[in-house]
Amino acid sequence: MSHDTDKLIRQLSLVAFLMAERRPVTARDIKGNVEGYQEMSDEAFARRFYSDRAELIALGVPLHSERDEYTGEELYNMRTEAYFLPQLDLKDDELAALQTALYLLEGKFAYAEPLRLALQNLALGRPGFAEPPTETALRVEVLDPEYSAELAGRLGKLEGAISKQRTVKFSYWSISRDDVEERTVNPYALFQDNGAWYVVGQDLVREDIRTFRVSRIRGDIRFATRRERDFRVPAEFEIEPFRDRPPWQIGDLIGEARIEVAGDTAWWVERTYGEHGRVEDGVFVTDYSSPGQLASWIVRQDGRASPVSPPALRQEVARSLRLVRDRHEGVLPALAAEAKPGEDDQLERVAGPVAPERFAVLQALLAYLLDRCGENREAMIEASDLIERFHIPADELEEHLSLLNLVNFGGGCYAVYAELTDGKVRVDKELFGDTFRAPPRLTPLEARAIRLALEFVGPMIAADARTPLDRVRKKLEETFGEFVLDPMQSRGEDEEDLVATLSQGIRERHLVELDYLKEGEEKTSEHRVEPYSIERRLPYWYVHTWDRTREGERSFRLDRMRSARLLEDEFELRQGFEPRGLRDARAVQIWYSPEVARWRLERGTARSLEDGSALEEVAVGGEDWLIGEVLSFRGEAVVREPDELRARIAARARELQSELGLTRVRAASAR
Repeated sequence: MSHDTDKLIRQLSLVAFLMAERRPVTARDIKGNVEGYQEMSDEAFARRFYSDRAELIALGVPLHSERDEYTGEELYNMRTEAYFLPQLDLKDDELAALQTALYLLEGKFAYAEPLRLALQNLALGRPGFAEPPTETALRVEVLDPEYSAELAGRLGKLEGAISKQRTVKFSYWSISRDDVEERTVNPYALFQDNGAWYVVGQDLVREDIRTFRVSRIRGDIRFATRRERDFRVPAEFEIEPFRDRPPWQIGDLIGEARIEVAGDTAWWVERTYGEHGRVEDGVFVTDYSSPGQLASWIVRQDGRASPVSPPALRQEVARSLRLVRDRHEGVLPALAAEAKPGEDDQLERVAGPVAPERFAVLQALLAYLLDRCGENREAMIEASDLIERFHIPADELEEHLSLLNLVNFGGGCYAVYAELTDGKVRVDKELFGDTFRAPPRLTPLEARAIRLALEFVGPMIAADARTPLDRVRKKLEETFGEFVLDPMQSRGEDEEDLVATLSQGIRERHLVELDYLKEGEEKTSEHRVEPYSIERRLPYWYVHTWDRTREGERSFRLDRMRSARLLEDEFELRQGFEPRGLRDARAVQIWYSPEVARWRLERGTARSLEDGSALEEVAVGGEDWLIGEVLSFRGEAVVREPDELRARIAARARELQSELGLTRVRAASAR
């Protein structure tokens, strides 16, 4: 039997013993009664027991200790009421809403397995749900371009290091410097921002708190020491300042900028960036760390934002527009040859996906077996049911059942014997108390999986279950404390109203009237639409519609909707119409200079060229969007074809110089 298996049996048996006793016990009691400790020397027992206790506490198992006031001995106990979830009492529609989240995230979400396990625990004793759980679940789609099994595996390793407060080492690719170096980090927290995962922690070499993009970690993530715990997270540390920062505020802030925004653009800026600045009389005031990134945002607005101060910002915007103009006029330079993939470009060994703790899997499996027995002494269960329900490989099911058999008899408070024969599992139960009749307490990883699932898709699966999810959030907050479901929600209640209206329109097939601010326009326009589906194409949410005002298919970004009003008019689904967002797209070839090529190559959609540049072919549905996108690269992205689009971009750059009053501004020095 392996060391890990021995430890697992000890830990589960320890939990079972403490729950059965329901009183404080001494270390001698534990050593004499818990499977795995009896044969150890006192020194080995003290070492193993301390280690097991620390790991169980990290898993969320509420082990407590206190001193006996008469003997001075250390007493240990576990409050059963703290081990189980409070009466969460999720209704069927609330549980169905969470099930919808799982359906949407299956195979696209690094925490799908812990989420599945948490739902299994919450759903004990209830009938299963259909796949997909609702018709409208099919009308919500999540596209996460960064998801991979490799990324999921790294998240799992970092989750473990954070929960155990262990220092880690890894090789990290600094994309701005284009070099790889070893980092030693005390990881404090994981968070997702604009579709990418980050870990934030204390960089022990630089002696500062730094943020690392998980997809840029190279090779294995390793523990730096053999200690049980290496550090404690500072009491003053908060994750919120690191989340949802605009690109121009990443890094040390160096100054304050003033940018004139007019008309409806001011409304949109205040909603989108209100936490990172303020709008005063039509002027957006914001701190910045990178004038270049702020200049990118300004030119991206296509004339709806004009730099006022500092002068260096105006100079950078002027330089950017002149470079865009110059590189889109005249004869195109020849392309370098396509680069051959080197050794560093080969795919790394893929790590396994985030898996729930084995402890929690066995715990949930036990609860399920007991639930299937009900009031009877035995039950017969199809092995395929357990394999599918708990994602246990078929060749490992017998090992899981054997472990449960060992733990049950070693724990001493109940006995369940499960045997696999001819594709069926026979369960014999003898319960010495009611301790294990309640669903097991969610571990921190399972609770985090539910939180992240709601944050990832929560507002949008309102398409079928907004009200149930609202209730689920409140119940979870009562159990785990308050949390924000989605960065959108931190900006006010308007977005939730938009979601509710669009969702009702999709569900009940009612027309919706939108007040929408299109990119490149200064004022909002009205659209009467038939809403068909909602999609998350990170980092934005979109609703796909048939626009009756324009008589055509249109997709709208939710963050640019000023309002959405449900109309009484109903609509019939258009036969054969399946909105796709880019139905009339055409191919555009874009060249990226060596200055920015690494960022495009990281996305996996561009081809590397021998001179360090990159070439990408993209499908473009709206040229106005593409012009703003190219402008935001400040001359480092050049459209090569079609020719008429090159001419439009050059002309627009020249017009913007005049509109922003930058024609005579001295351009900033070239980098």
